Amino acid sequence: MNIEFWEYVQDLVDGSGIVIDRPKGSEHPRYAGKIYPVDYGYLKGTTSIDKGRVDIWVGSQNGRHVVGVLCTVDLLKRDAELKILLECTDDEIQAIEKFANDEKMRAITIKRVTE
Repeated sequence: MNIEFWEYVQDLVDGSGIVIDRPKGSEHPRYAGKIYPVDYGYLKGTTSIDKGRVDIWVGSQNGRHVVGVLCTVDLLKRDAELKILLECTDDEIQAIEKFANDEKMRAITIKRVTE
């Protein structure tokens, strides 16, 4: 993997505040019964392809280490996004993928490999 890419992603996280607007266990605002398996939010002061902010999933491990990214394609919104995975365990990543791979959205994870 490209080490420089991961350094840039980590720098983006390190230089941004994290806002959790959908805590673990909360229901999705538009899809009844769809429950967030992990804290979900965004990075303050960033911009994403959807003109919102860069999305981030924050797992249960302590710290601010980026462990990967979730790449999504949403046919309803007709967009594709990159969402950062921060301090997520393998089980949490599987739960996030299950949450994201629903209806008209598909997602894959690219894990950060450390040497």
